[in-house]
Amino acid sequence: MPEKPKPRRQEQEDARREVTEIAPNILRMELPIRMPGLGHVNMYALIDDEGAAVVDPGLPTKDSWIAVNDRLKQAGLKPKDVHTVLVTHSHPDHFGGANRFRKESGAEVVAHQSFKFGVMEASDETDVSVDDLSASENDETHRQVVDRWNHRTPWGGQPPRPPFKMRMRWRMARWIGGGMIPQITKPVNAGDPLRLAGREWFVTHTPGHTEDHICFHCPEEGLFLSGDHVLPTITPHISGLAFHKDPLLQFFESLDQVAAIENVDQALPAHGHPFPDLGGRAIAIKEHHYDRLDTMKRIGRELGPANVQAFSQNLFKKRSWGEMAESETFAHLEHLRHTGDAEMHRDDEGFLIYELG
Repeated sequence: MPEKPKPRRQEQEDARREVTEIAPNILRMELPIRMPGLGHVNMYALIDDEGAAVVDPGLPTKDSWIAVNDRLKQAGLKPKDVHTVLVTHSHPDHFGGANRFRKESGAEVVAHQSFKFGVMEASDETDVSVDDLSASENDETHRQVVDRWNHRTPWGGQPPRPPFKMRMRWRMARWIGGGMIPQITKPVNAGDPLRLAGREWFVTHTPGHTEDHICFHCPEEGLFLSGDHVLPTITPHISGLAFHKDPLLQFFESLDQVAAIENVDQALPAHGHPFPDLGGRAIAIKEHHYDRLDTMKRIGRELGPANVQAFSQNLFKKRSWGEMAESETFAHLEHLRHTGDAEMHRDDEGFLIYELG
């Protein structure tokens, strides 16, 4: 019997042309994207006397740039009026337009000091090596992740990556446009202040979804630009292909950090609609992952020793099977290994086998 389709989530909604004012001089502009589970990305424009700063300016595609120009025009702005681009993290739907703004207006590009695109396609996008990793924060399993992500994952699958046609478009954009990856002209870290839209904002470093993810908090007016860290109706992908030895623990710690922030009346996410209870939503996301860990333990008791693919196909519905599901399953299994709830060994081919008590 065919599976019933899931109810449509906010984050899956198609981008609307309408520009909405969230607070005085803060505009929400929805840009079209077509990525798994997502139909739009929110670009926020923060207006001041010198022009505007924009947050997460969409994909590096022609259609996205046309939408950017259309949304700005509705607000009486042009790309040359944008003096600052803020990038919450190193996924292309969040930084894709940054280089275009840099070219059009000389805009300053703000991102976390560790911004680096492409764990999944390191040979094309970065020069990361095992020597870059800190032995105090990583173990042999995650060193092997870095060694092998361009070939086979530690569990024997393909590394998660965008569809082939999308990768080709991005590569073409790099060759023609002088590079898709933005030059970060203002690297920031946790606690750094920024003056935007006549308000004082502070950087919050929230690793988990990516290790360079940042949010922006304006305590004066209770606003919090949450990027992909806290979304209103879905949970962000947590990949096991990360430098940190326990990416899920890192995400939990970031959720706790955000849940404890005072003076937040409205969260402005990168996908979906603004919402009021940031702390409550952060806790709910964490509880979702705890439920998933409990499910993983039950699956482990039923399967016995098994590979990541077997765990993943029991954890996720068939429509979700594939590299992304396996990567998130790997993150959960590694968390259980580090908490002492799972043991890991390798099969004859050197791939990972987990056994949960």
